[in-house]
Amino acid sequence: MHTREEKMEAFGRFLDILDELRVKCPWDRKQTNESLRPNTIEETYELCDALLRGDKSDICKELGDVLLHVAFYAKIGSEKGDFDIKDVCDRLCEKLIFRHPHVFGEAQAETAAQVVENWEQLKLKEKGGNKTVLSGVPAALPSLIKAYRIQDKARNVGFDWEERSQVWEKVKEEIREFQAEVEQMDKEKAEQEFGDVLFSLINAARLYKINPDNALEHTNQKFIRRFNYVEEHSIRQGRSLKEMTLEEMDALWNEAKQLERE
Repeated sequence: MHTREEKMEAFGRFLDILDELRVKCPWDRKQTNESLRPNTIEETYELCDALLRGDKSDICKELGDVLLHVAFYAKIGSEKGDFDIKDVCDRLCEKLIFRHPHVFGEAQAETAAQVVENWEQLKLKEKGGNKTVLSGVPAALPSLIKAYRIQDKARNVGFDWEERSQVWEKVKEEIREFQAEVEQMDKEKAEQEFGDVLFSLINAARLYKINPDNALEHTNQKFIRRFNYVEEHSIRQGRSLKEMTLEEMDALWNEAKQLERE
């Protein structure tokens, strides 16, 4: 791998290029925090997609795109006289040192779980004790990820099942309540109860060390592969999917499943 000096030189070159683009490129020159934000979200999702695929080349490329956005916001901040990339790095270093007293101080933490528990307490101190336990969960997070994060934060202060197996009765209870509202044809209450079902399943995933967002995305990709298989075969037969019977599509679906197992 590269030396520290090589890494510092590359980072400096990157900042120099960004400075030049900000002055000379019409597109880069006109960007603001507001105009960049949607692109930042897109770039972050593209990085997540590369990570899920395990594509090393794409991961490297997408990390660069995300880094560009971090530096771009710092550049805009420096132009406004608010902060620059050094301030960003300094704040990050201070936070890392503060939140790792087991590395830089006298605290003890022998396991990752102990580190996470310490983090939650340190975060509250960091904010002067004026924030609530759940206030650190961004409001704009996708709902599935948000549910996992708020459950995890509640766990860190002791609000959790004594035994993880207890969660299954809660899951069954929520499913029964959802079914009852569906049978009553009350759409609004059924929607609320369905949310409770999802929340309880996410809780179960957390307790059994499963990332629900990753799990759902793997299932999404699996469905896409199998459905594409069905569609490709219908095209070879010169037929549209609408012309096929459900039994015919199901047979092709099962073929796709079998191929994945081989």
